[in-house]
Amino acid sequence: MLIRLATLNDIPPIMQLIVEVVPAMNALGNFQWDSTYPNAKVFEKDIALNQLWVADIDGAIAGVAAITTDQEPEYADVGWDINETAIVTHRLAVSENYRGRGIAAALLMQAEQEAIRRGIHFLRIDTNTTNQATQKLFPKLGYQFAGEIGLGFRPNLRFYCYEKTLDHKL
Repeated sequence: MLIRLATLNDIPPIMQLIVEVVPAMNALGNFQWDSTYPNAKVFEKDIALNQLWVADIDGAIAGVAAITTDQEPEYADVGWDINETAIVTHRLAVSENYRGRGIAAALLMQAEQEAIRRGIHFLRIDTNTTNQATQKLFPKLGYQFAGEIGLGFRPNLRFYCYEKTLDHKL
């Protein structure tokens, strides 16, 4: 598995991955994503900002994650100082064909490597309250539960926030 920055050529397979993941999420009662989000424009913007990473297995896109410093204003509701720079993982998804192979963990480890490279001490992530898989994964990787929020752009949904603090030297 190769974790690499995405290119515009990756948009079609990324969108295919999203098309297969959304119904599986919805079937489990997770309505965090739908037919309008995430979309190609969002991923194109991530690529333009050099913040979209993919897990490439033999040329196939097995997973995707935006590794950003973009914090939602609502993160302050769990006591986080959102003026403090943090690496925030958004749009984390793994193809149904590659589940159980450590792809999400590998993408989150890439987020950690980005934090270390940039001298950032905090990793943050949120997930829908119905997403059981991520609620098990994040603590395994050292993330601590921080609280529950709503997000203005996803009304009627609730999200759990998690944070990992790194002790590397600046």
